[in-house]
Amino acid sequence: MANKRIFISKIFPELGAQMLKDVGFEVTAWSQDRPMTQEELIEKAKTHDALFCSSSDKIDKYFLNACSHLEIISQFSAGYDNIDVAEATRLGIPLGHAPNAMNDATADIAFGLMIAVSRKMFYMHKQIINANWTHFKPTANLGMELKNKTLGIVGLGRIGTEMAKRCKGAYNMNIIYNNTKPNKQAEAELNATYVDFKTLLQQSDVLSVHCALTEKTKGLFNAEAFAQMKPTAIFINASRGQVHNETDLIEALKNKTIWGAGLDVTNPEPMQHNNSLLHMENVCVLPHIGSATVEARNEMARLAATNIIEFYKNGTIPNMINPDIFLNN
Repeated sequence: MANKRIFISKIFPELGAQMLKDVGFEVTAWSQDRPMTQEELIEKAKTHDALFCSSSDKIDKYFLNACSHLEIISQFSAGYDNIDVAEATRLGIPLGHAPNAMNDATADIAFGLMIAVSRKMFYMHKQIINANWTHFKPTANLGMELKNKTLGIVGLGRIGTEMAKRCKGAYNMNIIYNNTKPNKQAEAELNATYVDFKTLLQQSDVLSVHCALTEKTKGLFNAEAFAQMKPTAIFINASRGQVHNETDLIEALKNKTIWGAGLDVTNPEPMQHNNSLLHMENVCVLPHIGSATVEARNEMARLAATNIIEFYKNGTIPNMINPDIFLNN
């Protein structure tokens, strides 16, 4: 392991790099406060054996063929829609990621956005800044209560389940969900009910998205979907921005097709500072900070580093994206 060179593509928590150094790897890390261009990443990766990267790095067919010598790529994220997995597998490059580290942190963000939207918190904060807090208006600035409402979840996996637990515990919300397959454990623990997508749209008071970005989920929430939701519904997206069509979402909010939206992810990212969503009364937007806690980011670094260490130590990857590589060898 002492002869292996690892390149780290961003300023990650030091825990991961230190773990790699402690077992004897030669570690090089990008130190500038800006993302690497793909060409810069290729140039650096070419002189290293392994890559420790993030979901904002473009690990596409072009990159993979330029760096086909890489012995492992381990990613500091749960999602990996930035990676051409099929091409990496074809080239024999094993891929690791860091799942489950941010389950609680991301669920907290979704839960917080739901509350903030229901009470117009971001907008009302701006009213104070703009000197518009004047006198008591009994019929102005009214939000809605969440107790006993119906929470619909697209993607009732680990993060979606944590969101459901918070909503059930705090507000006794009724849980319905749509998945690629039923989640029997969540049904037992939360009395959750599996419904088809159309029913989910029609019955949800709050619709929270926690699915992976795939070809099937890309643009899933478009004008047609929003039109089937309640005019009192709140849309929450803490998964990937491309799951919703932002132009259609803006129109649905302007036309009062739905009541409000809370976004930790946008389409595209980063969002422009003059985007109309940022000025809407019933909208709260955050800059993709779902995993932004000390605990979650440290755990993500630990998992990504562990993938590399275990690969070189015993030929296994604890959190592997493309295990078929090992099965075929």
